[in-house]
Amino acid sequence: MDMWVFENEAITNGCRDIAGIDEAGRGPLAGPVVAAAVILPSAFHDPVITDSKKLSPAKRRHLYEKIYLHAVSVGIGIVDAVEIDRINILQASLLAMSMAVDNLKPRPDCLLIDGTFRIHCDLPQKPIVKGDARSISIAAASIIAKVSRDRLMEIYHHYYPQFDFPRHKGYPTKLHKAAIREFGCCPIHRRSFKGVKEYVCETGSNNSAKKVSPWQPGT
Repeated sequence: MDMWVFENEAITNGCRDIAGIDEAGRGPLAGPVVAAAVILPSAFHDPVITDSKKLSPAKRRHLYEKIYLHAVSVGIGIVDAVEIDRINILQASLLAMSMAVDNLKPRPDCLLIDGTFRIHCDLPQKPIVKGDARSISIAAASIIAKVSRDRLMEIYHHYYPQFDFPRHKGYPTKLHKAAIREFGCCPIHRRSFKGVKEYVCETGSNNSAKKVSPWQPGT
């Protein structure tokens, strides 16, 4: 499959800086949703880059650094659990994508977005179903978003070790659900989600989640 088909189509239509956009973290019970926007140079080529879910953690980390090294620009958007509960996970995902685009320099000419929804942005945009397996820019964004979110969850482990976030990254595994039953929820749990809302208690309910950010390659 030619992963440059959508990018080349955009170039033919006069676009130069084309951003691929994807998110990670719609399904977990804890932690933020993280989106990435990536502009790749037209000469960039790597046959290994594909949907992050198809790659091993080690391969994702390697490609994360390579993408950061060669990309024209990378933007990150993070929406925390409190906001997810307030506006719902779909709107939070679209907001994170918009934030990621806002953090790109230069401003892109057009957007390729994984999925079926457009984001709140006045740029030309094309949603692509399964775009992370069909567009190299979206695939690169999926890798950046996934690794960035995984790193955030590893940092949160230092604040809330009882949940063992490095093991499951907040997803609803048996281990995670058992920890919620035993300890209740912590400030980064999504209290509107089934599997969490049943165990919400007053203890610690006024605590604020620690504000952490993903680090750059080599740090």
